[in-house]
Amino acid sequence: MTADSVTIAGREIQPGERTRVDIPLPNLYTTTPVFMPVHVVRGRKPGPRLFVTASVHGDEINGVEIIRRLLLQKSLSRLRGTLLAVPVVNVYGYVRQSRYLPDRRDLNRSFPGSEKGSLAARLAATLISEVVEGSTHGIDLHTGAIHRENLPQIRVTLNASETMAALAKAFETPVILDAEVRPGSLRAEAAARDIPILLYEGGEALRFDEFAVRAGLRGILGVMRHIGMIRANPARRAIGHEPLVARSSVWVRAHQSGILLSLTPLGAHVNKGDTLGIVTDPFRPVDDPVLSPVSAIVIGRTNLPLITEGEALYHLACFGKPEAAAALLEQYRDALDPDDEEDTVII
Repeated sequence: MTADSVTIAGREIQPGERTRVDIPLPNLYTTTPVFMPVHVVRGRKPGPRLFVTASVHGDEINGVEIIRRLLLQKSLSRLRGTLLAVPVVNVYGYVRQSRYLPDRRDLNRSFPGSEKGSLAARLAATLISEVVEGSTHGIDLHTGAIHRENLPQIRVTLNASETMAALAKAFETPVILDAEVRPGSLRAEAAARDIPILLYEGGEALRFDEFAVRAGLRGILGVMRHIGMIRANPARRAIGHEPLVARSSVWVRAHQSGILLSLTPLGAHVNKGDTLGIVTDPFRPVDDPVLSPVSAIVIGRTNLPLITEGEALYHLACFGKPEAAAALLEQYRDALDPDDEEDTVII
């Protein structure tokens, strides 16, 4: 094999070929075979090898739709390099509509994995050996957890390299969160292998969020243009400003149990002391405000009104000028207008 060869599950994919390879995984206890499908698109000309993964957490399905739309792009017919798209990594959790594997392990805390370990370890090792190894770049697509919604954002360790910072800006989400990697995550393992990787967050588990889907698709195409895999699209509407970087964030937690009446949407600019929501109680007359401890932008929130003391309610990203971030978000929404689609057919 040459340095530019691509072999998955024992099958070598040639330049100019487009195919799907089903990687065998451990069977179900009913002996039903399980496979992890990988879409492989190889350009005729050499270039980067980008992997895009979704549903590492089985209930995070926005990325599945993002990859479906990505594979419909006409620009892939002129691709340079190789695209490896894995719409459902955690097949076991996906069919159960669960974040976790059947043994309750979190796949995104199980990398790099082991061929002789737990089910999570074996699945992690398979993804690393078949998809991640040999790649030059990666994008991992996530959403908020169940009943939790995230504003489209990129999480990256900016001081890791200039390449990482440039990729994050090329994705063009309105918010970049400078976040350290978590041990055992796919992002941590890719970083350990010196593979630049972005983690995209947007939307909520078990829900399709059109805004987050469009943002994710736009971001992947922006990264592919940046690294020279596809050509620039002159019809693409520019955002107008670079994404704003949040160097820190804070979760606002419930100081008592009750019912949350949320007053603050995602993307809102809040000042220190503003009321984010009201905690009420159906059994006694009480209206207790939830106050913002900082001036910030709301990048995550719970959508479940039944809350317990200590529960995370709002995720706030801190900027030097949060009002500028709010203005940028409005420009970003305009740029994602449905009439300003990329070269794709949505079915």
